[in-house]
Amino acid sequence: MRSRARLLTIALVASAGPAYAADPRYPDWPCPQAKVPEISIAAVWSGPPIDDVGASWKDEPKISELVAKLAARRIPLEQAQKDVADFITGTAEEKARKGKLLFAGLFDTLNAQRTSVMNGLERVMRKQRDAVEKVRGDTIKLQEMQSGATRDEAKIEELSNQLNWETRIFEDRRRVMKFVCEVPTAIDQRLFALAREIQQDME
Repeated sequence: MRSRARLLTIALVASAGPAYAADPRYPDWPCPQAKVPEISIAAVWSGPPIDDVGASWKDEPKISELVAKLAARRIPLEQAQKDVADFITGTAEEKARKGKLLFAGLFDTLNAQRTSVMNGLERVMRKQRDAVEKVRGDTIKLQEMQSGATRDEAKIEELSNQLNWETRIFEDRRRVMKFVCEVPTAIDQRLFALAREIQQDME
């Protein structure tokens, strides 16, 4: 029976899923990559301290607009790097000020993007666990209906269709999660590359 085969697929995936949660601090983390909740400034920035910048980059329209543009992953990295180089011009003091503000904005924005993506992955993982339990329960119910003394074919077909739909949603989520698991790393790499570009242009 097709629904039983799909249930087996779910069971195998579900049994493999918890293996990803190697860190007990993050039991809902579904990705093989280790979860790093936030990027540290020291990991991506060796320029001047930005402690004095805070969130002041938000008060400057040109900076905040450029930050939003550079943080968008649809913008090719090469183009983003060129935009950084075009922006960080002027005297050494002006370059330092622009660079610090721009990095502070990118750091805040990309860290927030990362957090949003990771929170979403964990929400989906919790839904997947719930989905497995629902499918298991519905499968048992379907088997009982099929082996009963009297069979209600309409209800059996209805529940069978429901199971197929539930398993399809589960499998679609699994495929999406596999792709989305790569996003935090892509954000890390983008921030590192842009931070390096900013530092080079400040020199």
